[in-house]
Amino acid sequence: MSVLEVVRRMPEISDVRRVSRALAVLDLVLNEDATTRYYEFDARWSATEEAALMRDGSGNEYSIVFSPDGAFAYGFDHESPMSPYGNDMRPWPGLLDGVPEEFREARDDKAFWDVAGGPRATVCFWRTTGDAAWQCGPVENVEADGADWLFELVADGRPEAYLTFAEDYYEVALDLEAIRYVYALMPLTEYVVTSLNRQRRLADLAEGIAEIGYPRS
Repeated sequence: MSVLEVVRRMPEISDVRRVSRALAVLDLVLNEDATTRYYEFDARWSATEEAALMRDGSGNEYSIVFSPDGAFAYGFDHESPMSPYGNDMRPWPGLLDGVPEEFREARDDKAFWDVAGGPRATVCFWRTTGDAAWQCGPVENVEADGADWLFELVADGRPEAYLTFAEDYYEVALDLEAIRYVYALMPLTEYVVTSLNRQRRLADLAEGIAEIGYPRS
């Protein structure tokens, strides 16, 4: 499944933002090591933007920048034949074609570019507040871009999807009801935190929760 199918599966921007914030809080609770967390969310990306970030520790990543104009996403599968590292750091043909002017700064943000120049991206899509659906460029000969597995959890949107991921990744049994609570963005409580990780306490998470912009009781 390529970006062409993923843009048809992605929910509304508000749902992508909500799930992204929940993923970051869940990983914050489950993983004390910030360097190995899979999902992050920066509610202070800029004065007007928030950003959802994924890093798997193996060189694969994504970013979704939310702004008053909509949302802009990059994804990078380091094993994809569409990787710019095999193409003199040039984006795959059509990948960035048609990006609206509203997302020019997100498209050119050096946080997502290699030092050699050019974005670290095999996937790119976006949606303005006026769009009826997510959009992507006219990618030529798209194959194995990684869009399906990179954006699987935000495209799926169900707490059950995170449960399956996290139980495999962290090798622990988790409470689905607690995950559902976080997905609903209900104020985080001591009970929910310890239901997910007995070693964590709400007070220890204050800085991370503030960075994510998640409500707490």
